[in-house]
Amino acid sequence: MKRGYLSQYFEGVALKRLSAVEVDMMYSHQHEFNGVEGLREILGEPEGKVKYKAKFLYLTDYDDEPIIEDGFLTWYDARQRARLEKGVMRWEYRLYFPANQVLQCATVGDLLLIAKLPDGTLLAIVVEQETTIAKQLMWLFGFSDLSHPGFSIREDLETEQDRIEFASRFILENIGIIVETTEETRLDAMLEKFKGKFPTTREFSAYARSTLKDIDPQDGADDVLMAWLEREEVLFRTLERHLIGDRLTQGFDDDVDSFISFSLSVQNRRKSRVGLSLENHLESLFTAYSIRYSRTSVTENKTKPDFLFPGYEEYHDPTFNPINLTMLGVKTTCKDRWRQVLTEANRIPKKHLLTLEAAISSNQTNEMQSKSLQLVLPRRIHESYTDLQRSWLMDISEFIRLVSERDK
Repeated sequence: MKRGYLSQYFEGVALKRLSAVEVDMMYSHQHEFNGVEGLREILGEPEGKVKYKAKFLYLTDYDDEPIIEDGFLTWYDARQRARLEKGVMRWEYRLYFPANQVLQCATVGDLLLIAKLPDGTLLAIVVEQETTIAKQLMWLFGFSDLSHPGFSIREDLETEQDRIEFASRFILENIGIIVETTEETRLDAMLEKFKGKFPTTREFSAYARSTLKDIDPQDGADDVLMAWLEREEVLFRTLERHLIGDRLTQGFDDDVDSFISFSLSVQNRRKSRVGLSLENHLESLFTAYSIRYSRTSVTENKTKPDFLFPGYEEYHDPTFNPINLTMLGVKTTCKDRWRQVLTEANRIPKKHLLTLEAAISSNQTNEMQSKSLQLVLPRRIHESYTDLQRSWLMDISEFIRLVSERDK
């Protein structure tokens, strides 16, 4: 196990596409996954049946929350008795699953991922085919070709490709793996500076940037933005872990409503903070590059684009040439929410959207192009897209050059 890599959270993963006999009860009642020979690398060759506790998930792009069900998977050799009683030297391992809601949602061609966790339990994830989350899981675990019917296996999860970074954390949290990274050496300084409380997101973003004194925005906007985001995430999780720990130590006196309210506040703070911190660091970049902008200015129908270039006054000046106007929406993850950007800033026909989401499906990016929406991502995340998609994507440095030229 190597900290900061996928091996910290997985002992091995296996991926395949589901066939008709595995998911369609009109064809089969076997309740067993096919092509499991490769799973012997992860689950071994035990004598007798081994029953694993398992968590089943069903994921699709169209639901914010996965379908989750606890259950079990049974790994066994169907030929063991024949070997012992008749001397038939054959091995035929099988993986049995009980009927559950997750498998009932599955259709032929969906992805199935089986992961063995360090605690000895299994994670069984079914992902709707041709979706962004399916593409993301394949990218995350380094799978490309699933043309053969059996499982593709990975045990070595400590290559450079397996290093957990900002974009991959989003994917892991989608499947219930919480990546906790902290920097305890800065905890005392943060507690003193912020008086033992959470500061505003703008204050915290500025503090995170101040701890990276050797970074100059002129050295490369894409790498600088990712460095700022990574640092803020680590520092925030460090402070959050301490403050939440203090609150949990105090207890809730059997007040369930108070506990639920506290839990929701933690989740909501995480969700809102990451989006605002991305906007804060972008604002700092634009300032460093002497780019004029307005943030969340009102346009038609009271919509508020995250950024307008060169600004509010120019946008609302009917004599200002709209060819020199630019709008930028900012969303850490897209899903179907990218369409919201299309209704903002009517004077600007071509929209720009900056996101940190890796491996968006070709179906989605094709639709974005058809709607005159240009996707902008940090250069490092481009590698998660296909060659054809990369030829269209824009990075942050390119976007900065675009708005700078228009402002001239």
